[in-house]
Amino acid sequence: MVSAIVGGYVVPVDGDPIDGGTVLIEGGKITAVGTEADVDVPEDAELIDASGSWVLPGFIDAHAHLGVHEEGEGWSGNDVNEMTDPNGARFRAIDGIDPTETGFDDALAGGVTSAVIKPGSGNPIGGQTVGVKTWGRTALDMVFAEQVSVKSALGENPKRVYGDKGQTPSTRLGVAAVLREAFTKARDYAAQREHARNEGKPFDTDLTKEILAKVLDGELYWDQHVHRADDMVTAIRLADEFGYRLVINHGTEGHLIADLLAEREVPVILGPLFTTRSKVELRHRTLRSAGIMARAGVKIAITTDHPVIPINFLVYQAALAVKDGLDPETALRSLTVNPAEMLGLDDRVGALAPGLDADVVIWSGDPLDVMNRAMRVFIRGREVYHFDEATGEGVVAERRYRES
Repeated sequence: MVSAIVGGYVVPVDGDPIDGGTVLIEGGKITAVGTEADVDVPEDAELIDASGSWVLPGFIDAHAHLGVHEEGEGWSGNDVNEMTDPNGARFRAIDGIDPTETGFDDALAGGVTSAVIKPGSGNPIGGQTVGVKTWGRTALDMVFAEQVSVKSALGENPKRVYGDKGQTPSTRLGVAAVLREAFTKARDYAAQREHARNEGKPFDTDLTKEILAKVLDGELYWDQHVHRADDMVTAIRLADEFGYRLVINHGTEGHLIADLLAEREVPVILGPLFTTRSKVELRHRTLRSAGIMARAGVKIAITTDHPVIPINFLVYQAALAVKDGLDPETALRSLTVNPAEMLGLDDRVGALAPGLDADVVIWSGDPLDVMNRAMRVFIRGREVYHFDEATGEGVVAERRYRES
């Protein structure tokens, strides 16, 4: 089926806005974006009128715990940290996702159509992340990038968790040592595996080392939880030592070393920005950091770290960052193109462009104005959410199987 969103103020993000633009959708993909005159809309296409509205790509939260850290469920719904092994590279966030978690509905209300779900920061190496759509009946329906990165943590969290257990790591020295040891063993493992293959000999697979070998080979990104500037420098030093693709997550003090991050081309998934300064690492948290880093040349994305901050507040963080110096164009890029590019997802999501998934949101106006809201949300071309103005409530497409 072919559909066309017509008449709206189309903001592709990775291109100039189009007043009275058209977005053509077929087979769950965007097939054309342009003016009414430029896009040939088939006669039998379903027309979706966006007159008086803004049309944007769905937002991306590049660091969330949707479905693995469920709101209000206590220990039963908390599968975010397997804090029994400092090296949890073999753990996978996808194995803990509950698609019925209320946060997924909140994501749609906030125009968030994609999220990278990550293990928590209790371990030096937390596990594998996964890219999902925020609507689907099962994780199988939702996943669009099964392996994106490996989550790792420096700083207070892992040293506290294992220090309380009376085992390594209990200091920043210990955390860095765990990472060095893990990568050294993975590098040796990869060499031994290659030798065995060349010799035609059997070789025992180690799931933990296999994943870290993929990081070393550049197949997976290294998502580094880090707040303090000195810990970010440690993250850069470790990446230099082992040659993997580093992405800073949180980056609370990134504005203090913005020049270094820009020079080294280290991207930063910044946030959450609405938290209190609840621990020492957050003492320099400021909404000004987004603008400072962006002006220095750092590629930034903004995150809620859901459920730390409700995921539907993602765009509000960007709006208040604009208030404190971030330019509006970069603010929109920090929710779309930038997170897609920094985690290798830009062949699927992040912009309104032919060939990308038809994840499209119709807003009542500029999403950076907090008085506007997501009115209709499409994922892979299917409408999965709309705001009912009569009741003042959002309506999410049914996720459950119903007998006909």
